[in-house]
Amino acid sequence: MEKELVVAALSGGVDSATAAALLVEQGYQVVGMTMRLYDARGTAAASGGRCCGPRDVEDARAVCAHLGIPFYVIDLAPEFAAAVVEDFVEAYLAGETPNPCVKCNQHIKFTPLLERARAIGADVLVTGHYAQIVDGELRRGVDANKDQSYFLFSMPAQELPHVRFPLGGMTKDEVRAQALRLGLPNANKDESQEICFVPDGDYAGFVSAQALRRGKPLPIAGNIVDEQGTVLGRHDGAHRFTIGQHRGLGNLTTKDKLYVTSVDPARGEVRVGAKSAAERTNLAIRDLRWLSAPRTALSAAVQVRHRGTAIPAEITVENSRATVQLREPTVAAPGQAAVIYDGDRVLAGGWLA
Repeated sequence: MEKELVVAALSGGVDSATAAALLVEQGYQVVGMTMRLYDARGTAAASGGRCCGPRDVEDARAVCAHLGIPFYVIDLAPEFAAAVVEDFVEAYLAGETPNPCVKCNQHIKFTPLLERARAIGADVLVTGHYAQIVDGELRRGVDANKDQSYFLFSMPAQELPHVRFPLGGMTKDEVRAQALRLGLPNANKDESQEICFVPDGDYAGFVSAQALRRGKPLPIAGNIVDEQGTVLGRHDGAHRFTIGQHRGLGNLTTKDKLYVTSVDPARGEVRVGAKSAAERTNLAIRDLRWLSAPRTALSAAVQVRHRGTAIPAEITVENSRATVQLREPTVAAPGQAAVIYDGDRVLAGGWLA
C-alpha cells in the first residue's frame, strides 16, 4: 500500500537528495521542491552561489528525474532578501555577528514550503538536516560533527509535528554511502562550506556592496587599539571584524597573540587584547523562542556557536529575554545565536544582546 504524500525540500546537495530518495524507497509519495533564493540578476548572490542557486536548482531537478518524482521550484528570492540578507547586512553594519542560516530556518525553509505542500495535499515536509525529532521534541543528530540542531531552534514551533529529518540518526559517511548505493547523480558533490549568498567567503566585501546598493553609508575606517587605548594599527571598516577574531588583524605593532574584544562601528574603533578579555560568563539573550514549555528559571546548557560546546548555566527568563550565568567563560559576540539544551534536547534559543 502506497504511503502518504510528502514534500522533500531539496537544496541541490547530497543530504537532502538522500533524504528524499530514502522516502521514495520506503514507499512514500514524494514531491521535490527547491527554493530559488536569488533572482536572475544575482541580487542576493552571484549565480554560482552555494545552496539554492541556479546550479543547485538544476542538481535538484536531476535528482528528481532520477527518482521519477515531480519537481517544483519555489521562488522565495524577495522573502529571502528581506528576511535574511537584509538582516545580515544590518547586523554587520551594527557591529554584530549574525547567523543567516538561523534566520533562514525561522522565516524561509519551513512555513513557506509547508504552505505549498498543503496546497497540493501534503502535510509533511522532509529535509536533509542532521537533527532528530523524538516524541515531538527537537534533538541533536547522532553525528556530533554534523549536528544542525543549533541552527534549527528558530524554526516555527507549530511546524515541528509536520517535519521529518530522515538523516538525524545517520552519520555523514553513512549518508554518502546511501547516496552512492541509490545512484544519486549528486552523490559525490562537495559540501558547501560558506554562507550560500557569499560563496567566496568575503563577508565584508558583500556587506560593503549591499550597503552601497541600499544607499547606506559605508562603515568608516578607524583605529585598532589595545585595552589601554593605545593605537596599534588601522583598519578599513569595523564590519571586517567580529569578537573573538584573531586572524586578519593586519600588521599590528605587537608580538602577542591578540583577539578582537569589542567592535564600535559608530567610532570606527576595534579593540584587541588577550583571549580572556573577549570571554564572558554573563550573557543576555533577546527574542527568546521556545520549542518546549516556557519557564522562568532553569539549569541547562547554552551553546553560542555551531560545533561549540554547550556550557552548563543558570538561566532566568523574563518575557522574551533571558539572563545567563555560565559556569565557565566563552567567547560570545552580539548577534550570535544562543541555544539552550537539556542534554541533546533543544529547549529554546535566541540572539545574544
